[in-house]
Amino acid sequence: MLVRFTHYLRETSQEMKRVSWPNRAELKESTIVVLVTVAVITVLLFAVDKILDLGIKQIISLA
Repeated sequence: MLVRFTHYLRETSQEMKRVSWPNRAELKESTIVVLVTVAVITVLLFAVDKILDLGIKQIISLA
């Protein structure tokens, strides 16, 4: 068991050396894209939720 774990750690270390990490500018740009995307999706889901809520309330008030 310990041999397999050691082998796993060694392979993981080798693989991490091959990873191309983003520089500071790329990281900042990607973060902004993610934050804007999350904000847009949040607003859209909020709008859909409110529209459906109003629709359901209208249906309930008819009964």
